[in-house]
Amino acid sequence: MKRFLLLLLATAAPAAENRDSIFQSSIEAMFPKLVEIRRDIHSHPELPNEEVRTSKLVADRLKELGFTDIKTGVAKHGVVAMLKGGQDGPCVAVRADMDALPVKELRSTPYRSQNPGVMHACGHDVHTTCALGVAELLSRHRELVKGSVKFLFQPAEEAMPATFKGDWGAKLMVAEGVMENPKPAAIFGLHTTAQVMPAGTTDDSVHYLKAGQVGYTPGIDNANSDRFHIVIKGKMAHGSAPHKGVDAIAVASEAVMALQMIKSRQTNTRQPLVISIGLIKGGDRENIIAERVEMGGTVRTYDAKFRDGIIEQMHRILKGITEAHGAGYEMEYRKTYPSIQNDLKLIASTLPAFRRVCGEKNVIELIPGMGGEDFSYFAQVVPGFYFRLGVANEEKGFIHGGHTPMYDCDEAAIKTGVAVMAAAVCDFLDSAAK
Repeated sequence: MKRFLLLLLATAAPAAENRDSIFQSSIEAMFPKLVEIRRDIHSHPELPNEEVRTSKLVADRLKELGFTDIKTGVAKHGVVAMLKGGQDGPCVAVRADMDALPVKELRSTPYRSQNPGVMHACGHDVHTTCALGVAELLSRHRELVKGSVKFLFQPAEEAMPATFKGDWGAKLMVAEGVMENPKPAAIFGLHTTAQVMPAGTTDDSVHYLKAGQVGYTPGIDNANSDRFHIVIKGKMAHGSAPHKGVDAIAVASEAVMALQMIKSRQTNTRQPLVISIGLIKGGDRENIIAERVEMGGTVRTYDAKFRDGIIEQMHRILKGITEAHGAGYEMEYRKTYPSIQNDLKLIASTLPAFRRVCGEKNVIELIPGMGGEDFSYFAQVVPGFYFRLGVANEEKGFIHGGHTPMYDCDEAAIKTGVAVMAAAVCDFLDSAAK
């Protein structure tokens, strides 16, 4: 039995390498069209839940590629498509998000945004293009696919609505059944990244994940990403007689400082935590004591139970400070994106594919970040692997971080994205079909 397994492994590697070579030739031929698609999407960015043009582009392209099992209007503007391989086997899913951000693009390129104030500042144009590239590649070579591939083109990853009402993005797609009929055995997703922190890094210097490289984190990839909205309620008075009122601005200022102390003085320093207040507004006029102040912010944690303790601490602090000053408060807290937990077995079985395609030194373990991503909802249903696609190129100026007006990608990364995703999918289906 042992000899049989060794023989099986010895023959599997050359077969996978031959497939990689076939795929690479096709990717080179496909590349000009993929660049055209990416630039089209980049030039016409759409905000969360407004991805009408993008979803039509995706559906139309899938039809051109011969896909017949296509569902549109999923979770508002999502697209789901099935590819059946040439051989029977399980199903695996590939996810790509499509929406853009309310950011004004500052780069002057032929493909810059034509939608003022909206920009693909997080690389979702590349994500969508890579998924379409994988769909085209595998449809060209169905005979090499041992099972089926479900493509999930997702809207509204960047939504995080301030209203705190309803579901959106990945969560809504799951609720509408995209992870069923058939249920995939695993799901893969990628995200463009220029600036990273490699494992073992101890300083804050900038490290780049270059085009041609991929990064991964074993286990936790990023944080529980939550939002809160606080209202401090005071009492209005004339600015010349503050003792006759309750100054909501002064109370809010004290609350901000106290909330920051949770991390530095009230929690185990080994537990990652970020509390950021990014919005504060209040007051009507310079000479009037403010009656009301609103604050909004985010909490980032890795551990769900620890996060629940933070919420209790926030309430205790707000209650104590407002009562001490004769004020009141309300806090609406929404647990939004759960932390992504990459499946360790799936990572272990996938890394050989990455190393074949990119080379050993170009597959880099990273430190988990504190960002949020709703791929986690898919990975709660089946084992998931969310990895980073390097897009940096210092010589060409592709060095800026995501969610900034100068963000852009070295388009050579599209070749890598298609190649590693296709290899990961096919390797998984090969092993699952045995």
